[in-house]
Amino acid sequence: MPQITVDHSAPLDRRGFALALHPLVVKTVDTTLDACKTRFREVDETVVGDGSAEDVLVHVEIALLPGRPDELKGRLAEAVLALLPEYLKATDGVRLSVEIRDLEASYRKR
Repeated sequence: MPQITVDHSAPLDRRGFALALHPLVVKTVDTTLDACKTRFREVDETVVGDGSAEDVLVHVEIALLPGRPDELKGRLAEAVLALLPEYLKATDGVRLSVEIRDLEASYRKR
């Protein structure tokens, strides 16, 4: 915990983003650096709206153990949105989104 997934079709400095994101998550949700795990999934094709434009996107999902207030999750989402452009090679036409959610009760780790 936290489990972080980044889906992206925009050119992204993945390692740099993860190394900046982890301390931000630690500070915001009071966890440890070693607990942060990020995986990236590059998306080959996206269609936004009517598909007339070649939009690219980055969507960050951070899954946390339950119990954190919605206000804290909102602050974390805003901070991640502010951080993302620093690690994009271009920002024009890039759609950014972030979701902070609770892990399911079935979550286990080893």
